[in-house]
Amino acid sequence: MKSIEMTAKTTEEAISAGLEQLGVSLSDVKVDIVEEGSKGLFGLFGSRPAKVRLTVTEEDTADEVHEIFANSLTGQNAKTAEKAAPAKAEAQPAKKPAAKKPAAPKQKEVKAEDKQPEAEKKPAEKKPAEKKADEPKAEKPAKKEPRKAEPKPAQEVTPAKILDPATLAGKAQDFLGNVTRLMGVETQVHMSTDEEGFLHADLQGDTSGILIGRRGETLDALQHLTSLYINKGKSDYTRITLDTENYRARREDTLVRLANRYANRAVKTGRRVSVEPMNPYERRIMHSALQENALVDTHSEGEEPNRHIVITPRKQQNNAAEQAE
Repeated sequence: MKSIEMTAKTTEEAISAGLEQLGVSLSDVKVDIVEEGSKGLFGLFGSRPAKVRLTVTEEDTADEVHEIFANSLTGQNAKTAEKAAPAKAEAQPAKKPAAKKPAAPKQKEVKAEDKQPEAEKKPAEKKPAEKKADEPKAEKPAKKEPRKAEPKPAQEVTPAKILDPATLAGKAQDFLGNVTRLMGVETQVHMSTDEEGFLHADLQGDTSGILIGRRGETLDALQHLTSLYINKGKSDYTRITLDTENYRARREDTLVRLANRYANRAVKTGRRVSVEPMNPYERRIMHSALQENALVDTHSEGEEPNRHIVITPRKQQNNAAEQAE
């Protein structure tokens, strides 16, 4: 029979190392504990390694080897195979409480059966919730229906009559056509002349408002440049007005309503009201709108580009005159 001795910190480690070296299992060897290990004081002083002897045995001694290994794990000192027999007797009562364990699964099965009615009730309670969740889905499309329509062109673009570039109207038409083309806007420039001889240019094709700009700033700038171009080198000044998408008329209506609202505020509060800065064209519209209003007076203050209109209630002016007297 083949036999080896192994040394390690603990008995278990020594047995495991011996089994690996022999290449056998625990049932194929006989284990003799030659010397039990000791940790010593605080695991530092007087410690001794454990030493075991493993002997390859026949099948009839396999049970004894299992008992010896079991005793070594529980801390018992079993140096011989004869002490393994009482260990079997002690192990048998320990198995009796384990026989009661099958009763636990029965209780679990009963609990599982008791829970089945509750599980069946849950799907029944979710059904009305699912129906309620489906009802608002029909309302969501109704909320998305109102959408702002994209701006449509207020006027139809019609081809403009090409005028003679030698005339002021033809000169302005050619200039505006080139400038708007460089801005990336294809327009048709319709020119007309009023009774006073002033020019009017209507730019058609600017559906996105690029030529208008913020509060008509771009349109006013184009009007100013065109006026400089056609009046260059001339002794007589010719006024020209630019419009697109009927912006001038819409802006005039807005300014008239604004002037009346500010006038009412001045009368109610008895204090002067300052309007935001505007260009000369828009200031003239507001002055004209309140010219016939007997309750307020208007005048302009400041310098360009911050020149603005001030609306003053006439009662305040009368009181100031009386105090001055």
